Amino acid sequence: MNLADSVALVTGANRGLGACLVAELLQAGAARVYATSRSATAAGRDPRVLPLALDITDPASIAAAAAAAPDVTVLVNNAGVLAFGSALTGDLAGFERDMRTNYLGTLQVTRAFAATLERNAPAAVVNVLTLIALAPMGPMAGYSASKAAAHSMTQALRAELRPRGISVLGAYPGGIDTDMLAEVAAPKAAPQLVASRIVAALNAGETLVFPDDASAAAARVYLSDPVKLEQTLTT
Repeated sequence: MNLADSVALVTGANRGLGACLVAELLQAGAARVYATSRSATAAGRDPRVLPLALDITDPASIAAAAAAAPDVTVLVNNAGVLAFGSALTGDLAGFERDMRTNYLGTLQVTRAFAATLERNAPAAVVNVLTLIALAPMGPMAGYSASKAAAHSMTQALRAELRPRGISVLGAYPGGIDTDMLAEVAAPKAAPQLVASRIVAALNAGETLVFPDDASAAAARVYLSDPVKLEQTLTT
């Protein structure tokens, strides 16, 4: 999709990867970016960035955001949460929050903007997923499951939205150096790099992207031997 003069909306845009995605979309030529978060913070932003309040778990907030942004051509579903815990011992309330946000929240936002995107087509949806949507990581079992559900939903949306002139890009990064993984002692990619590769893939019309070196290497394993990737991430 040609991003020149596009109008994008990014969820979870107040920091981390979301803020970097906003910057990269502007660099790619977007005319306007709605930067959404629960607080709609806009301090120091480019004048092309419009802050907009959006809680992706609140249907009223979603409906209000959709009404306030009728010109969107690119929806970037980036907002998400992470509850640590294994499948057998993790807190179920945290797992439910992950599913409610990462899967159902993303789906609700996409549903709310589907008519807008179709009216403004050609258009695109970007779902920021994770490598561990394809094979779970033990200490993040609930998060992995919620992103696996979002991965399946991304595939379903791609088929359903294609005839309406809306493409769907799934992004599968590995660990990113953001607040979400601040306590995880492992190699992590810079969010600026991940954002730049996601936007480049969107501009190129790709349907999936592994936007950092670690996820790209893991993808090669997954595509040749899914069980091997599962064994690698769970041991």
